[in-house]
Amino acid sequence: MRVLIDESVRELGAGLSTDILEDVRVKSSRKEVFKALAGDLKLEMRDRFPSLDPVREDVTVKALRAFYWKIGIDPTKTRPSSEALLRRLLKKELPMINNLVDAGNLASARTIIPIGIYDLDRIEGEPVLRAAVEGEEFTGIGSRVMTLSRRVPVLADDAGVIHLYPHRDCMRTRVTEDCRRALLVACGAPGIGRKLLDRALQEVGYYFRQLME
Repeated sequence: MRVLIDESVRELGAGLSTDILEDVRVKSSRKEVFKALAGDLKLEMRDRFPSLDPVREDVTVKALRAFYWKIGIDPTKTRPSSEALLRRLLKKELPMINNLVDAGNLASARTIIPIGIYDLDRIEGEPVLRAAVEGEEFTGIGSRVMTLSRRVPVLADDAGVIHLYPHRDCMRTRVTEDCRRALLVACGAPGIGRKLLDRALQEVGYYFRQLME
């Protein structure tokens, strides 16, 4: 499956790396395995960030924050999802959802790249990264329906918006234990190279294999 990028959004510097996982088996992560992986990651990231203050000076965080300002989002109020995960990891614990979502969260916290994971069989048509249409509706995971009033970048399929780029996913295509095929999307911005996006998706695969055990 291709993920198209509309020229108006491409001009903002938005970029994607994508992958598809076939024949996945989504289930609850084994708590002891998840805790071990998250614990090792916390030690690794605390070496890089002994406190929360240096987080905002990281080059990837700065690139994402600059992109947020460009599209009209205050990143001090709505943090990039990857930065939020990193901060949560450094302060306390990451949530446990299921093994695929958990793998995405671990990979995102490690690479500081926003990662979206979608049930491919719930996507209608070919998804496209484009500007939101005034008045479009979006229902984020765990939130109410919201009406989009600005031409912010969104990932959408034929049925509507599935992702507010690059920080929130929708309920309709969320990954549950019924998921058998998954679309992985690593979200980029000006100053973030394709190699880092590709690495982020490789990290998802690594963590997912560990959490499958």
